Amino acid sequence: MPDPSADDCPWIGLDENGTGLSVDDFITTLVVRAANSLRRVVTLPYSDQFGLTMAEWRMLSVVAEAQSLPFSELVRRSETDKSLVSRAMRQLEARGLVVLDAVDAASLKRGLTCRLSRQGQALYDRAMPVAQRAQADMIRVLDDEERRVLFRTLHKLRRACRDEEG
Repeated sequence: MPDPSADDCPWIGLDENGTGLSVDDFITTLVVRAANSLRRVVTLPYSDQFGLTMAEWRMLSVVAEAQSLPFSELVRRSETDKSLVSRAMRQLEARGLVVLDAVDAASLKRGLTCRLSRQGQALYDRAMPVAQRAQADMIRVLDDEERRVLFRTLHKLRRACRDEEG
């Protein structure tokens, strides 16, 4: 599919009803397709290299960044379905990459606290530079102004969605 020119942008002059937008022009369609392509081309090769599914890599990296966090916070930070988080964490636990500690059942805070095991931290320490390099390679496809605009735009859209969700 050829890149559209600025003159071909169906979003310019868009009315509040979205008159004339096709499904292919929906922001959700374009973002999801781009995200799926990026996952396949950028993330999948390094997650495969380290024997992780993309969901496992996401959970491992979120836990590594936080050091230790409650399961409910992991679900929130990963912005992933609770059942997918649970499945990925159980797989990581079975492989000895994460530790799931039960919070004191006598307390009001029931649940699990998640942290990396030594083996999980070692894997993360090997994988993260590979992930950073792969991400940088794709980001560097854009010139500096495109990077600034895309970065700001994606964050603005996330804030707008959070505002809508309440």
